Amino acid sequence: MRKEVILITGANGEMGHGLIAHLGQQGNLAIVAVDVQPIDSEIAQYCARTIQGDILDNLLLGRLIAEFEIRTIFHLASILSTKAEYNPETAHKVNVEGTLNLLRLAVEQSQWQGKSVKFIYPSSIAAYGLPNLKVKDAAGKIQEDQWLQPITMYGINKLYCEHLGRYYQYHYRQLAADRASHTIDFRSIRFPGLISAVTVPTGGTSDYAPEMIHHAAQGLPYDCFVRPDTRLPFMAMPDAIKALLMLESVPQEKLSRLVYNITSFSPTADEISSIVKSAFPKAEITYKPHISRQAIVDSWPAWLDDSAACTDWNWKPDFDQEKAFNDYLFPTICKRYS
Repeated sequence: MRKEVILITGANGEMGHGLIAHLGQQGNLAIVAVDVQPIDSEIAQYCARTIQGDILDNLLLGRLIAEFEIRTIFHLASILSTKAEYNPETAHKVNVEGTLNLLRLAVEQSQWQGKSVKFIYPSSIAAYGLPNLKVKDAAGKIQEDQWLQPITMYGINKLYCEHLGRYYQYHYRQLAADRASHTIDFRSIRFPGLISAVTVPTGGTSDYAPEMIHHAAQGLPYDCFVRPDTRLPFMAMPDAIKALLMLESVPQEKLSRLVYNITSFSPTADEISSIVKSAFPKAEITYKPHISRQAIVDSWPAWLDDSAACTDWNWKPDFDQEKAFNDYLFPTICKRYS
């Protein structure tokens, strides 16, 4: 018999690490982890099966369909915003075609099982696109259906895949005579900038916040690539994992939409610098804005309206700004370099 499992793609990423560790520690779930790189040993211990493979590989997807009864898919694999701008065509292939492959897999599983497979999809504030700083400053808290004109390939990919999820849930093969009676249960979160204490930042567009801390903890000077007045919403990684699990567990009838904003705190770069310097008095943080990266950050909201998530599934972050830095980020990052 096929084994009932949770499928997690992009397992080696920051979010994959946290999600697998949390689910694995419960001890009652069978996890199948997929990544293009060998699965890290620290999370492999929690998995029933680890698979090194590409989500663009149809043979791999065929194996998954044949071997497992997949109840939930956490599709975390993607090429992120900064890297996507250097090779947008490859990013589109991975981010869109890879997601399309997983959506098809989910539909096949739903039809075979006779019930909808949950498809949990992390989206991003990169799906938004505000035209200039004057509009951004006046806009206030942005709701899910506002300012959806992204200027990055990553943001365009995320927004399109949200629409694909909606199509596969409500309109898949709508003109076919044998239209499927069971499709997917698609649920998505638009995350703000995520800060992890466990993994090293990899040059993402919002990574100036964790980069400040990592440089300060090592006694290294840091040139911040955005202006001091740049404001973005952020969230500690444990809250991102919490949100994915909350959204996955809520009964479908309580959901009023497929895509939800969530947020925690929205500091300026200079406010982050001040917090870092309070913990590391010798930190050297200067500003050297990168014109193109600054333009991308300026197109993203300063504040997000997450009232729908608060109402529908009682969303509330555990880490506010002070707790995120003092109780989570600083202690763990300091320990890394001690």
